[in-house]
Amino acid sequence: MPEESNHTPPMRLAKYLSHCGVCSRRQASRLIDLGQVLVNGRPANHIDHVNDQDTVIVGGELVTGLAEKLLYLYHKPVGIDCKLNAHDPHSLIHHLPSGPRVYPIGRLDKDSRGLLLLTNDGELCNALIHPDHHQEKEYIVMVDRDIDPQFCQQMAQGVPIDGQLTLPCVVKQLAPKTFSIVLKQGLNRQIRKMAKHCGRRVVDLNRIRIANLILDPNTLSEGEVCQINRSQLTLTPLNT
Repeated sequence: MPEESNHTPPMRLAKYLSHCGVCSRRQASRLIDLGQVLVNGRPANHIDHVNDQDTVIVGGELVTGLAEKLLYLYHKPVGIDCKLNAHDPHSLIHHLPSGPRVYPIGRLDKDSRGLLLLTNDGELCNALIHPDHHQEKEYIVMVDRDIDPQFCQQMAQGVPIDGQLTLPCVVKQLAPKTFSIVLKQGLNRQIRKMAKHCGRRVVDLNRIRIANLILDPNTLSEGEVCQINRSQLTLTPLNT
């Protein structure tokens, strides 16, 4: 009888990098295209299959193998840039928790605040940000001028931005200049562009919920990070 192997079975390179906590699968594919990934000393191909016996280097750093999957809540303040640029003093990279490297699931604009999820679980990242999954994200938004039911209806039914019509969403007025909005997509600066199309300028944007995870500022102050169990996050099943 052959001896059992203690090594992980080979898997597609992008999947391996996401399981190792390096980045999401999509980001891994981009890094491969850019020639920033080496497998056993040669430039990587998308069809490469690797395991922990292979030497994989990304951006000059050795990938050390499959990591424990971690998930954190981060209460992002205004002024923090979600791009992980070590040379930028305002980058999120300077506020990540110690331990295995994690990265944000999606982004919040530098001038926005609120709930951000940090993880090294590429599969979870894909489940939350891939457009086919439609996970809810809720925001409280203040604009520069009073709004009315017509504004909310226009925002909710979808508006054209960047050459496409935004998906229908839920919009509720909370105060003369404030509304809540629940999105199931994440286009670049989507809410700001939607509001601009409807004649308003966003002056404060606060994300308060991702899927079933709600930001409680009484237990997680601005700038603080809190580790949670993956079981605390409930995702909406695909195609529901």
